[in-house]
Amino acid sequence: MFLSGVSRSVRLLLAHIHPAAATNQTARCLSQAASQPEPIADENEAVNPTFVNRNPRNLEQMALAVKDRGWKTVWPHREFYHRLVFSRTQHHVTAEVFSSSSPVPVLSCSTKEWAVKKELASTNCVAACQAVGEVLAHRCHQAGITRMVYKAIPWTYRSDAVQSFRAAIKNGGITLSEPRRKYVGT
Repeated sequence: MFLSGVSRSVRLLLAHIHPAAATNQTARCLSQAASQPEPIADENEAVNPTFVNRNPRNLEQMALAVKDRGWKTVWPHREFYHRLVFSRTQHHVTAEVFSSSSPVPVLSCSTKEWAVKKELASTNCVAACQAVGEVLAHRCHQAGITRMVYKAIPWTYRSDAVQSFRAAIKNGGITLSEPRRKYVGT
C-alpha cells in the first residue's frame, strides 16, 4: 500500500517535470493494480453454521447416522440402515434390500426376472436361491451397499435353500451384520 502511494507521487512529480514524457506513456503503464484487502484471521477460522451433507450415506458408513429404534414389541426390529428380506413361494424366490427410511425396496432380485429365470431349470429350488443370492450380491456392490442386516425367520433358517442363499451373499462380499451405532459427544 505504501509503495504504490509513493510510486504514484513519483509519477506525478515526473509528469510536472517532463510533460512530454508523461503523454507518450500508455494507459497500461499508468494503471495501478487493485488493492487487495488484508485477510482477517478470524474470518478464515470461522465455521459455517449451516452444513449440508452432500453424501447422506457417509454418516451411515461411519456408523454415526441415526438408526430408528422402533418399538421393542415390533418384529423384525427396526434398528438398521439396510435390511435384507428373503422370501420363497411355491413358484418363485425373491430377495429385497430395504432402507430404514423407505418402505420401498432399494434393490431386489427375483426368479420372476427373465435374465435369472432363463438360466435355471426350476425357479424355486436350492440352485435358484443360490443364483438369486449371487445376483443380489453383485447388485449390492454396484449400489455401494456392503453391509446389511439379515434375520431369517427361525423355523426356516436351517433349510438348505436359505443356507445356500446366505452362503452366496457372503461369498459375494456382503457382510450380513451392521456395526453398532457410535454415539459422539456423550
